[in-house]
Amino acid sequence: MKILLSILISITMYADVKQDMFALYQDKKYADVCNLGFKNFGDHSRDEEYVSLYSFSCLKIDYVDRLAVPIATLKFSKEARANAAYFSTILMQKKLLYHALLDNHDISSLNLPTTDYVLSKVFDLFTKIKKDGQREFYILEDENDKELKYKLYILKDGKIDKMVIEEFYNSISTKKHIYW
Repeated sequence: MKILLSILISITMYADVKQDMFALYQDKKYADVCNLGFKNFGDHSRDEEYVSLYSFSCLKIDYVDRLAVPIATLKFSKEARANAAYFSTILMQKKLLYHALLDNHDISSLNLPTTDYVLSKVFDLFTKIKKDGQREFYILEDENDKELKYKLYILKDGKIDKMVIEEFYNSISTKKHIYW
């Protein structure tokens, strides 16, 4: 009887975590979902809906490095594999762009899949510009909206240099993304 009670309690707790995450996601509390998902990941790593919800939440708040483990676990369904490919593309573009900016590595010959995520857009634009040496920052114009521009640069920090993408619409700063 104790075993049955334990199973029922764990099932109830499991359902509550996922339901809580979904409710928080609907309320656009992506940081809370990402942190709750991270905290409980080990217990739910085989639940691809849970892992996808956690991963998309982390992506919404630019916690791109938290996608590495979910990428490896999303493999049992067609939708999960598509999500893993999407997250892999973004994570790889982040790493390559960071490498290019810090180490002056030429990535212009790369032709990778793309996504609608801001990092992918900036990656694509960066690979298309003519490089005449390393610059302090790059201003990249969105191909679909001439009023939307991205400023890409490295922010020097005592611990680790960070890659920054600032979004400007009509010359007004609208969002800042920071990655390391």
